[in-house]
Formats: sequence, structure tokens, C-alpha cells
Amino acid sequence: MTDALKNDLLAAYDDQLRGTSETADVPTSTDGPVIRVEYPSRGFVSYRSLDGLGGPEIDALIARQRDYFAAKGQAVEWKLRGHDQPADLPDRLKAAGFEPEDQETVLVAESAAVAERLRGRDAVDGITIRRVSERADFERIAAMESAVWGEDWSWLTDDLVRRHAGGTDVYAAEADGQVVSAAWAVYKKGTEFTGLWGGSTLAEWRGKGIYKALVAVRAARAVELGYKYLHVDASDDSSPILQRLGFLAVTTTTPYVHTPAQRAAR
Repeated sequence: MTDALKNDLLAAYDDQLRGTSETADVPTSTDGPVIRVEYPSRGFVSYRSLDGLGGPEIDALIARQRDYFAAKGQAVEWKLRGHDQPADLPDRLKAAGFEPEDQETVLVAESAAVAERLRGRDAVDGITIRRVSERADFERIAAMESAVWGEDWSWLTDDLVRRHAGGTDVYAAEADGQVVSAAWAVYKKGTEFTGLWGGSTLAEWRGKGIYKALVAVRAARAVELGYKYLHVDASDDSSPILQRLGFLAVTTTTPYVHTPAQRAAR
């Protein structure tokens, strides 16, 4: 039963979240089966499938994406899923100068099942979870993320402003007015999926159930809005927690990134 469900979830993920759905609301261009996303600072390559292309055609396709963004002085990310074909695609990307970053696990679950499993777990003693919408709150979230990661995450403020304007729900978990964790839910229009992002927590507040509470709140909201599935690209830290909550690992995702030489030398 689990294998059948996993296959169904992966099929839904591939059909609904790859290609045009993955690149909605941002400037794009196409090259055969791939969609080039032109973010201001970094390119991104998305596709549903490379079926029907031979090895030389795939190599040429990879090289064109690399060269397209290199001509603009930009790095580009090719987002590789673990079940993508051909099986030697990682080697072909590396041969073209793309370097792999950290692998994450793609987890999918039915929203209603997670909401039911976490019923009553949406509150933590001493913590207030709020859905926020003001720039000042986004700035506080960015400051918390900067503290968690030990680097400047001030860029997140404008990113959350943009996301919120597009319909994303942003949640802050606070203790005595201090943001100690935050997470957001991205509702993919035209699909049945809600993406769960964020969830970073200050070190001294970990292990208290805040992460689970944020999942519970977002799962319940997804059910309320009629989204059938939850989706997470999970780190090695988050993946075991989410799998215990009923999420299934359906594949992996690894960013393969090419950085132009002139930019890398700066």
C-alpha cells in the first residue's frame, strides 16, 4: 500500500509541480523541453522530462543553458530530481561544469492526514504563532534567520514581501515578542499542492515542538483552502521529523550550479 501511495504521490508531484507550474509568476523563456527562469541574480532550469533526447542532444541542451546565463554573468541552477532520466545526467552536468550542492529529500503527504495527525499540536507553551503580513514582521523574521545561519539574510525581507503579495501565508513563532522561528506556505495555483518552506528555529528554542506546531498550522490552513497535498524539500534534519508525521519520501532533489568564471573570481 505504501509503495502504491508513494508512486501516486510522485506522479502527482511530477505532473503538477514541474515545468510551467514550478516557474509561474517569474520571467521565463524556453529551450526545447526546459524552461529557463530568469531571476534577477541567478538563473534556474526546470523541466518535466527529457524523454526522447539522445546523449549528444542532452549535452548540447545543458551547454546552452550554461552559456545563456554565463553570457549574462549569472550563475544557473539545474534542479535535478533523483528519478530523472537518463541515469547518467549527474555526470553530464558535472562534465559541463555544474557542481552539486546539498541534496534534499522530496516529501509529500495528504494535507488532511497530516492535519488530523497533528490535531491539538498547533500550540506550544510560551509561544505565540501568528500569521503575519507587515514588512516589520518580515524584517524580524529575516533577522532571526540571520542569527540561525550566521550570515546576512536581510534579502529575505523583500522576498517575503513579494511572496505574501502573491498569496503566500507567512507565520512567525514568538516568545515574549521575539521571533524564535518562522515558516511559510506557498499555495501553487492551478495545482493541488501547498509547499511548506522555512521552519528554521533559534538554537535555544529547538526540541520544544515549535516546528511541528508550524506544520500543524499550515496543514490545517491547506485543508481549509482546499489543497490536497503538502510538499517539502527537506534537509537531513527535517526529513526524519516529517516522515514520522506521515510524509513519504518520493524522490530527492539536488541543485547543480554553474557559476561563470568571472563571477567566481570576484
